Amino acid sequence: MKKTVVFSELLNNQEQKAIADIIANFDTKGKVFISGRNTIKLFEINNLKINIKAFRVPNIVNQIAYKFFRKSKAQRSFEYANKLINLGVGTPKPLAYFEFKTALFFKKSFYISEHLECNYTYRDLTKNFDIPDYENILRAFTRFTYNLHEKGIHFLDHSPGNTLIVKNEGNYNFYLVDLNRMNFGTLDFKTRIKNFSRLTIHKSMVEVMSDEYSKCSGEDYNTIFNLMWKETEDFQRRFYRKKRLKNKLKKA
Repeated sequence: MKKTVVFSELLNNQEQKAIADIIANFDTKGKVFISGRNTIKLFEINNLKINIKAFRVPNIVNQIAYKFFRKSKAQRSFEYANKLINLGVGTPKPLAYFEFKTALFFKKSFYISEHLECNYTYRDLTKNFDIPDYENILRAFTRFTYNLHEKGIHFLDHSPGNTLIVKNEGNYNFYLVDLNRMNFGTLDFKTRIKNFSRLTIHKSMVEVMSDEYSKCSGEDYNTIFNLMWKETEDFQRRFYRKKRLKNKLKKA
């Protein structure tokens, strides 16, 4: 099986060898951080805590597509992380990616980054309205998203678990994770507001985000809120319709 490996310049030779050994023994080493469709494990190398995401082997169509026509999720994650950092946007430091392919098919891939400890994720804001300084965090997150849009970053997986929140001397820093789906370029008004649609089901949060986005952009609050809430409701309808269909197919 052919292997492709790209390391960040941040790593020395010893660290590169240690990561290569971890990847070779990924199934038996490390501490599981997230287990599901993809697996994330944590490791330590010379006091550096690293986060390794193992992407599941894609279906047969995508094995061909990733082999010949498309960049893998691991490669895109690595490249997008570097691009975000160059644009001044927070994300855990990208360290490496690995790909494994046969002559005809794409198989396993891994994305390696520095592990970032955070105080919250955006998901915490959707579940606990008693978090200290709650509204200021939500407004700061909205300003962060506005700045993404101003920089031409369309984060397609802008969802509750994909923004880490770090408190820093009374301020809040935001870091994007799960980076493999992004577009770059000028965003029109509807695309910007639709980018909030996957974040929450709570109308009160949409009201605050609409208000702060209005202050940032100069656009009318009611126009923003009406569109943001409509896009939120539309996303929820699509999400639960898809979920019901999957359940029916499982029972069939």
